[in-house]
Amino acid sequence: MAGARFPRAARILKPQDFTQLRRTARRVGCRHFNAEAAPGTTDCARLGLAVSRRVSTSAVRRNRIKRIARDSFRKIRETLPLVDVLLIARESADAQSNEILRADLEALWQRLATLNGSVPTGTMRA
Repeated sequence: MAGARFPRAARILKPQDFTQLRRTARRVGCRHFNAEAAPGTTDCARLGLAVSRRVSTSAVRRNRIKRIARDSFRKIRETLPLVDVLLIARESADAQSNEILRADLEALWQRLATLNGSVPTGTMRA
């Protein structure tokens, strides 16, 4: 499963990358997550995560949500267009089972995959 890795190059790590993404991103949502996607600046799809204490005060529970999101992205990232994605967990994500979160993320990735590699800028729906 060489394609199912999550290398450092597929992560959004720098604060300036997050800032740039927030400035130019298009929002896509689902039941338990919001995603902000913008055209990628590298040669692969990248993921940044935001799971705040508002979602859960327990670090263990926040880490569970992040672990599920990373695993889901890791499996699908080869099929996504070249986009940078900031995944933001909603408060409702904490109360859901792993299976429900995975299904929700799968639907979100499908919506991002249909953007055909060109993510319009701005937050207004096309």
